[in-house]
This record gives sequence, C-alpha cells and structure tokens, in this order.
Amino acid sequence: MLTGFVAVFQLLISLGLIFLILLHAGRGGGVSDMFGGGMSSGSIGGSTVVERNLDRLTVVMAILFSVSTLWLTWLMA
Repeated sequence: MLTGFVAVFQLLISLGLIFLILLHAGRGGGVSDMFGGGMSSGSIGGSTVVERNLDRLTVVMAILFSVSTLWLTWLMA
C-alpha cells in the first residue's frame, strides 16, 4: 500500500520535473520562449524574478525526487 503511494508520488514528481526542466531557457532559447521566457528586456545579462523562481522550484522538485527515490528503494529492500 505504502509502496504504491510512493511510486505514484515519484511518477508525478518526475513528470513535473521534466516539465520544469523543459521550461528553462538554454543558450539558444528553448521551450520557455513559447511562454515569454525570451522576452527579458528589463535586465541585461541578469535573471528575472520568474527565472529565479523557476530555478528554485526545479531544485525543490529535484530534491523531492531524490528523497522519493531513496524512500522507494528503502521500502523495496
């Protein structure tokens, strides 16, 4: 029961993490250009508030994914 819950949690976290990573702008733009990520006229060379929040959310999701992976491994052992 608990293993199934953690597996579904990890699946949702992994899909969210994939989505967040695809939103990041690479060197040549990226998928984030579709949502206005390439229109940073306010800051030259710096990151906007949206980009910083996207970075923070991605780090939190990556930590949650790591914890759920360790938790699932511990439950399966």
